[in-house]
Amino acid sequence: MSWIILIFVLLVASIKNKESKPNMTVSVVIPAFNEVKTVEHVIKVVKSLNYINEIIVVDDGSEDGTAEAAEKAGATVIKHSNNKGKGAALNTGFKNSKGDIVAFIDADLHNLTSKQIEDIIMPILDGKADVTKTKFKRKAGRVTELTAKPLLNFFFPELKFEQPLSGQFAAKRSFLNNIKFEEDYGVDVGIVLDADARGMKIKEVDIGEIEHSMSTLTELNATANEVVRTIVDKAMEYGRVSMMDTLGKYIRMSILGLSLSSLGVFSVFFIKKVPAAAGAILVIVGLIIALYYIIKLLKRSFNIIIRPDRKSTSLKSFLYMHFPIIVSALILMAMLVTLLGAVHVDEGKISIEPASSNLVIWIDPTKIRTIDVRGPYTVDGTLENENSTLRVPSEAMSSLELGYGDVLYINDKKYNLTQTVPGEENILRMPAEPRATLDLNIGDIIRDSNIRNVFEDLYAEKSLLSNSSNLQIKEGIFLKNGNVNGNTVNIYMDNQLISTTAGKLKNGTYEIYVNNVKEKTVYYNSKNTKNIYYVYWGEHTIKVEVGGPINSNVAFADANKGRFLNIIFKNN
Repeated sequence: MSWIILIFVLLVASIKNKESKPNMTVSVVIPAFNEVKTVEHVIKVVKSLNYINEIIVVDDGSEDGTAEAAEKAGATVIKHSNNKGKGAALNTGFKNSKGDIVAFIDADLHNLTSKQIEDIIMPILDGKADVTKTKFKRKAGRVTELTAKPLLNFFFPELKFEQPLSGQFAAKRSFLNNIKFEEDYGVDVGIVLDADARGMKIKEVDIGEIEHSMSTLTELNATANEVVRTIVDKAMEYGRVSMMDTLGKYIRMSILGLSLSSLGVFSVFFIKKVPAAAGAILVIVGLIIALYYIIKLLKRSFNIIIRPDRKSTSLKSFLYMHFPIIVSALILMAMLVTLLGAVHVDEGKISIEPASSNLVIWIDPTKIRTIDVRGPYTVDGTLENENSTLRVPSEAMSSLELGYGDVLYINDKKYNLTQTVPGEENILRMPAEPRATLDLNIGDIIRDSNIRNVFEDLYAEKSLLSNSSNLQIKEGIFLKNGNVNGNTVNIYMDNQLISTTAGKLKNGTYEIYVNNVKEKTVYYNSKNTKNIYYVYWGEHTIKVEVGGPINSNVAFADANKGRFLNIIFKNN
């Protein structure tokens, strides 16, 4: 029994080992600049590890035979025509490598060992890290202690690495593919900061003592400048600067306040599940926060704007910094203006009923227009001596699919449809009698999406487009709110198609008029395969042909309710 347990334990351990060590290839990139004395040793140590698949040396414009020494040692060598910097060398090596894991090792290490390289690579192979960086004992670390660490502690306090500028590191290709390599000595710390921002597992490994070639003060100064620039750039890229400066705080809090107010206004009018009191509280709290921090921001910014030496630059900077606040304030103002425009006062009661324009999108590709914004429309009384006129906005006419000059009947009384007066593009003027019939009051707002519902089932005499300049064709229809199953109707004069329309036809009788005189009563039967009707007027033959089914939003008037068609000869 004990043997079975032992075998089971070994089997589980074997499976876990296979899972933790996937079959990943490894590339080593070695940047080199005038390192003829040490590059062969570094390559020899790397080659001693049999799981490393390729070694690439990037000769960054060396003048001492570094490339030849590297080729002699068995590495693949890529040459830069001139010195471009460590970051550029690493980037070149990475782009030309193929490994799933890429390790970057300096070429100037005098006492590098295979164990040190393994300590860098194995945590990634074992699945314990996505990125590894090194710490080691060395004689000098002035750039790290005097520049990198203080800046990192200020901008990235969550990073607790003993030696952030490691020099030697490794990472998965999947991560390196998604970042930009710095072109100078800021490349090491840049990769670490990118890895932290992307949530990569970073492991700092101790590789003991290594010996670098000593840098001059001039070289250290250049390195320090590059490291400082990289850390500051990354701090700005990842929002660490705006999180700390006072102006940034004022800006964020001002936008927060304006956003809370906008959310409160929106919730009061459009989110039923949020109590109105809660929305009102959000509005008030947001405005208090916004006003408090906007005032503090203006006080702090005033001295910047009035600087006499750089007034133009300071003003541009001020506008750039404050643009998000301006946009947020404009959004809130637009909402408030819209709401104030919908205020109604009636017998001591104040009501606010916001109504927005309707965005209309046509899916049918045969339509000329594909997108439009319409409404809303405000109901008002008629102008003087217009008791038989409805002044309807053009957008509403389009939604009703009627035209100016058409006639609408309300309570059997005829009303002519005409244009609105200038400046009243969204005012719908109608007399008191039809307003009462349609249950409308002065000041009511009708959304465009509801306009057909308001006029539903009203009888209209609508003019059709005609191919003959000598004819006017009118149809009698009832407006419907939504599609109904209808039929196409083609009208011919002397075998020439002059007009086409569509609407719902039910079984029954329909009347065809010529010059306002009833000329023929026809019977429509949906079971008939052909419904064709002829009317003769003088020398002319008029043919009305009912075609196949089609969706429509009107119903034709039968003989009991109106005129199906009325064909008028203009010159008669």
